[in-house]
Amino acid sequence: MESSADQMGWIASFLDAQAAELGAATNTQLAYGRDLKDFAGWLTRRGSDFATADRDLIESYLVDCDAQGLSRATRARRLSAIKQLYRFAFEEGWRPDSPAIQIRGPGRDKRLPKTLDVPEVDKLLAAAREVGRTEADRLRNTCLMELLYATGMRVSELVSLPVSAARGDPRMLLVKGKGGKERLVPLSPPARTALAIWLAERDAAEDKRRASGAPPSRFLFPSRGKAGHLTRTRFYLLIKELAVAGGVAPDKVTPHRLRHAFATHLLANGADLRSIQAMLGHADVATTEIYTHVLDERLADLVLDHHPLAHPAEDD
Repeated sequence: MESSADQMGWIASFLDAQAAELGAATNTQLAYGRDLKDFAGWLTRRGSDFATADRDLIESYLVDCDAQGLSRATRARRLSAIKQLYRFAFEEGWRPDSPAIQIRGPGRDKRLPKTLDVPEVDKLLAAAREVGRTEADRLRNTCLMELLYATGMRVSELVSLPVSAARGDPRMLLVKGKGGKERLVPLSPPARTALAIWLAERDAAEDKRRASGAPPSRFLFPSRGKAGHLTRTRFYLLIKELAVAGGVAPDKVTPHRLRHAFATHLLANGADLRSIQAMLGHADVATTEIYTHVLDERLADLVLDHHPLAHPAEDD
């Protein structure tokens, strides 16, 4: 059985990723932290832990929460925290499965993914060309944003891209996603241009580092930090800087929201759901189907704009 410190390590790593990738609010992180600590303590008292708990044990915990008189919303949030923790653990290779994935909770209203409109994305892309202490920073920022919007990659996939994936002016990028699964994502012309310019700048800087005895980096966006590449947290802070510089409300902008923008804008312009599923790296098309709300809006607008009965008759 894992020690209490090990389980707290799981929680800390999970919350760090939530903050970096999804821009989770402080209150949300605190609530998830409390929920997961309660679950960890419950497991410990039953001789189990995050690494060994199965579906039956998780369901027993939820029954116990109900017996304690916890509200429906609280129980739904606790299950959400547990599901997201195990999804994260699966992605990180800490568990070979996600034991909570099939568990149905008390239910909450399903929220549509928040996204950004095209003018807001344009402002962020323009800001990336201006924000940065040096020309190299600005070229890197431009490449990061163009790649993110062109591919819909998760931020963890973006910052850890190997430089080998960018060689040869690629029209497609090979991305390693959840569970180590690989997928190909196409690059737009602006993304290819930004990538080529950044790659030349990056290689020149790497040549200088190697000349001084530093080891070469295998990452497209190298960093001197422990990870060896730009971190999720640093990119989260960067995208907030771009929002401020571009005149977009910072609380609307997160790396994950750019991923939503990628999907919703593609769907709104006629892309089919299966193609979007493949590019996002969703294992199940049901996960992608939440974006069909865009089509619903388009159809509603079409009827309101063009159906003769949608407009009151003008007085003679």
